[in-house]
Amino acid sequence: MKTYSAKPSEVEKKWLLIDAEGLVVGRLASLIATRLRGKHKPMYSPNIDCGDNVVVVNAEKVLFKGKKRTDKIYYWHTGYPGGIKSRTADKILDGKHPERVLELAVRRMLPSGPLAREQLKKLRVYAGAEHPHEAQQPVKLDVASMNPKNTARA
Repeated sequence: MKTYSAKPSEVEKKWLLIDAEGLVVGRLASLIATRLRGKHKPMYSPNIDCGDNVVVVNAEKVLFKGKKRTDKIYYWHTGYPGGIKSRTADKILDGKHPERVLELAVRRMLPSGPLAREQLKKLRVYAGAEHPHEAQQPVKLDVASMNPKNTARA
């Protein structure tokens, strides 16, 4: 018996549409990272890009549980001595590019390397409800109904 290994020509890629309104960031990012890598498919191979294309709308309306919205800090370095900078999650979500919170969460859930960078290019995140990918006919994925914990309780 031989182990099956997927070939790039055998991979069928779909387009998925996810509405992120009212969903918890970490759970949503985990599900998106799984779909981008293709781990939900039975033909998954770690060295082949088996994943689907994912379009996320309403990224500005994602939720954090607990006090993470005010306490979670995103750090980056400018490259200059003493150039460490930080910003809290609520500043980013209320700022000019709120979709970056979700993009960062997904990027940090993927392994580092050339294959993960290719898989990350298949993620498109939009702050509002509009997206330019209607021609690809994305299939709507209802993340809220998968698990009651995916949405924050009031």
